[in-house]
Amino acid sequence: MSIESAIEQKIKEAMARGEFDNLAGKGKPIDLDAYFNTPEDLRMAYSILKSNSFVPEEVELMKEIASLKEKLESMADGAEASALRDKINERSLALSLLLDRRRRR
Repeated sequence: MSIESAIEQKIKEAMARGEFDNLAGKGKPIDLDAYFNTPEDLRMAYSILKSNSFVPEEVELMKEIASLKEKLESMADGAEASALRDKINERSLALSLLLDRRRRR
């Protein structure tokens, strides 16, 4: 049995078990514009990062700050709210420093 036929057999078995039924984007055309608009020497690296759900540190910080602000809005004033404001300020400062460091490169 060749490697191609072994792979084909594994794919058919997975299809029979329904392992491909709930994939994101099923039945939709694949949009390759972003892929081909990316410089050729960066495509593979970006593809690997994207497929592993990697985002830059500054994006993670922005998401965290937004989440903390949302949580603060639903919170009554008190010690807990004050601690949350402190954490938001700390994360905002960390984001500002990170962005400043990246700009200077």
